[in-house]
Amino acid sequence: MPKGPTKRRPQTTARLLDAALETFAERGFYGASIEEICERAGFTRGAFYSNFRNKEALFFALFDLHARRVVDRLAHAVDELEDTEDPVRTVLTRMSALDEAEHRWYLLSTEFTLHAIRHPDTARTLAEHDRLLREEIVHLLGRLFDRLGRRPTVDLDSLARLTAAVHEGSLAQSLVEPERLAPEELAVTYLPLLIDAVSEPSSPRDAAG
Repeated sequence: MPKGPTKRRPQTTARLLDAALETFAERGFYGASIEEICERAGFTRGAFYSNFRNKEALFFALFDLHARRVVDRLAHAVDELEDTEDPVRTVLTRMSALDEAEHRWYLLSTEFTLHAIRHPDTARTLAEHDRLLREEIVHLLGRLFDRLGRRPTVDLDSLARLTAAVHEGSLAQSLVEPERLAPEELAVTYLPLLIDAVSEPSSPRDAAG
């Protein structure tokens, strides 16, 4: 039978993560202090350090939570492909969705990426978390091509990197000029053309048809 503190640990971790995301959104990664995060969560510094080594570890826990939400959202979109008239647009629109949580995450992750570029050890850790997320995206891209009846002619890992670059770059431009550019506009306009360009019908019969 687990002891009380062991059973409470997931709740403590969840509250610290919620408080961290709110504090990072308000103060930025550098501006947010561990003391402020603990105060917002209602815990002591001791509770923080029993769960996380430092702010970087806290960020990577938030990264993994966000990655899981992204994968789940895209997997659900791929599952719905047969029920939509424009399946590629459906997936890309889901990928580019920008609610308040996504807005806050974009600001935090962009700032942290700059931090990682300046610190090689942190960059290596970030690259590993990116790699794990990209593996999930590669799997979903494979499912997407299968549902479309097409076979990729390029490396899916590179394609996942490119789609992520388009997504992040589009989001940045949309946040700067929200009245001129919707978050999904560039992706839904140009990525379908790219998908056709880097794939072919799955069988000669499809090509002949």
